[in-house]
Amino acid sequence: MNARDLGGLRRVDGTTTPRGVFYRSENVDGVTPAGWEQIYQTGIRTIVDLREPSERASDRNERPSWIHTETVELNGFANDEFWRDYLPNGLARTALYFLPHLEAMPKRAVSALSAIVSAPPGGVLFHCLRGRDRTGMISLLLLSAVNTDPEEIVDDYLETVRRGDWRAAWSYENNEEAALEAFCQSLGTSTENAFRAALTALDLRGVLSAADVSPKVEEALRSWRGSIQPHY
Repeated sequence: MNARDLGGLRRVDGTTTPRGVFYRSENVDGVTPAGWEQIYQTGIRTIVDLREPSERASDRNERPSWIHTETVELNGFANDEFWRDYLPNGLARTALYFLPHLEAMPKRAVSALSAIVSAPPGGVLFHCLRGRDRTGMISLLLLSAVNTDPEEIVDDYLETVRRGDWRAAWSYENNEEAALEAFCQSLGTSTENAFRAALTALDLRGVLSAADVSPKVEEALRSWRGSIQPHY
């Protein structure tokens, strides 16, 4: 319900992001054999799971032998000092935590990026639980790395918001987007503007530097695995 190719988005130079390189989605725990065949046909050969071990424990379905899976715990819940300011009050359900997280734990995000851009040949699908926030943060970084038009980056984030009813039905939950919007409004912003603020203030070079990213990984990131001319 929340899967898509990050290709085809307009870049500042007038070109578009390459298709078939990176995909985002909600978790793939319930994918059927027919669904795996569809994934195979797209060219995806690696899945990068951004969830916590407790979230991954519910996935007991066998995966095809041709798919490679990497796990990266993006949240870093062991950092109690950080999360006590974002979990109890609900900020962790919004883009308001993106930049503080990147500042406090840049190596978490860069570990995820490294797993994605250094994967074996083939398309790479990355996901968290619902494909909204952790996946949204990594999408923000991937798209920014190749100078994607800011409006396209915002629209990609909002596409997940627009699919709220579908996502809720898929997970047998209520659509929380209205409540999250009201929460953001109570803080003087909105779901969209909170993300726009994170995008505007993002210092990708600073994040990569703080995490001591290797030249090889940065090259792969800024060229989307060699599919475009690197953007610095």
